[in-house]
Amino acid sequence: MNQAAALIDEIFQALTQMLRYAVRLIGRMSPPALLGAALVLAFICSILPLAIVLFAFFMLIKIAVGACVIGRRRANRPQEHVE
Repeated sequence: MNQAAALIDEIFQALTQMLRYAVRLIGRMSPPALLGAALVLAFICSILPLAIVLFAFFMLIKIAVGACVIGRRRANRPQEHVE
């Protein structure tokens, strides 16, 4: 149990150190750099997940249409009789 508490404490210290570093970095940024960072962050948080979801949606549609076409072709294929 002591090791788990030490691990959680170490993770907490690392997160707080990372947040302090990020706040200091944002404080030193010029306004154009801050605007650029905000735009990149907005892209990562909104547009990129939307693109991934749309890609997966259209890929599923493509697979479903392909399965229907292949099924129809197999159903319409003349049956070979082996005698």
